[in-house]
Amino acid sequence: MASVDYFERRLDDKRRLTIPVELREEFASGVVLTRGFGHYLHLYPRAIWERDVEPALHAPGSILDEKTADMNVRFRRGKTEADLDQKQGRVTIEQHLLEYAGIDRDVEAVRAGDYWRISVPNAE
Repeated sequence: MASVDYFERRLDDKRRLTIPVELREEFASGVVLTRGFGHYLHLYPRAIWERDVEPALHAPGSILDEKTADMNVRFRRGKTEADLDQKQGRVTIEQHLLEYAGIDRDVEAVRAGDYWRISVPNAE
């Protein structure tokens, strides 16, 4: 089976994103949504967040290191966790995250390694 690395969707009236059937197993552990590095969102399978991101945010170093602190603030501000709706494969995106990314209804998702970048279509 071919891997899915890109998809476009329209959020429903309740701000829910439907994950393609081919990807739902990837999100069986749950979903973590955060602000991205730019004006877009990161969508992580919870297992990837717990295995890779959380330990990276707790990397050894000075508690006063500004870069480490800034990265923690970026990823934790507005972070939401949810379980995928098993019947429809949907996840609700909180309004404050949509506003941060400038998303109204239409979104595109692009795989960026082990996570997904969620943005308005054709965003650079």
